[in-house]
Amino acid sequence: MFTLRTVLAAGLTIVLWASAFPGIRAALQGYDPGHMVLLRFLVASAALGVFAAATRMALPRARDLPGMLGLGLLGIGVYQGALTFGQQTVEAGPAALIVSLSPMVMALLATAFLGERLRLWGWLGSGLGVVGVALIAVGDSGPDGVVDPGVALVFFAMVATAVYFVFQKPFLRRYSALQMTACGVWAGTAVMALLWAPGLVGAVRAAPIEATLAVVYMGVFPGMIAYLSWAYALSRAPASLVGSAMYLVPPVATLIAVVWPGEVPSPLTIAGGLIALAGVVIVQRWGRSRSPATG
Repeated sequence: MFTLRTVLAAGLTIVLWASAFPGIRAALQGYDPGHMVLLRFLVASAALGVFAAATRMALPRARDLPGMLGLGLLGIGVYQGALTFGQQTVEAGPAALIVSLSPMVMALLATAFLGERLRLWGWLGSGLGVVGVALIAVGDSGPDGVVDPGVALVFFAMVATAVYFVFQKPFLRRYSALQMTACGVWAGTAVMALLWAPGLVGAVRAAPIEATLAVVYMGVFPGMIAYLSWAYALSRAPASLVGSAMYLVPPVATLIAVVWPGEVPSPLTIAGGLIALAGVVIVQRWGRSRSPATG
């Protein structure tokens, strides 16, 4: 059930996550993708560590740690890594449009694993989503007409985060948003450190201050606060309803990207995004039929 706190938490998450797409593009002006995403989540991990210590956060039960850490590695580590590498060539607006398909994938996962059923409208909406992504890919292609391979990385990132959102729900019945988020961020950061720690100090010294400030901003706000507020909203309302708020990320991200770092999507990308979002709306509003077991 939505309350004012739930709405505010979801709204805060949308604005912060929307700002992350242009933020990544801005930070990539001074960092390579591996060093950028690692530095971002080192900042997020440290901030979460201070917050967890201040609130005396209890550690999860040992039997739940593998699942929580594994989901965090997928939904935060894999998602952020694939998204960052994809955004080397994919602009902020198109990337946000692709990631906004996550509610549709969440519905498909719920159909496969949680006993929900997808109606004819649901399959139609899913087809529109695929068409929309195809148009985004063509609209974001280079002058030679070659489709940007970064689109595939962003799409993969979207699937990873959809899996994370769906399968973290049972854990949020037993643990707080802080516990779930901390486990995910720390697991993802640990693997990122194994991959990209060499050369990080030199990269920070060589980077312009604007790029470093963008990374720090993303570590604290989209990287920590947004995950906390999102997990809080998911713990207070159905995932399908909260997931619908993702519709707002692309337009907000596109508007922010016009100012920071000055990117304007092509007409074909905008058209593909509108078609993809229409498909997501159809799936969410008319495409799902829940079984009695899932409520």
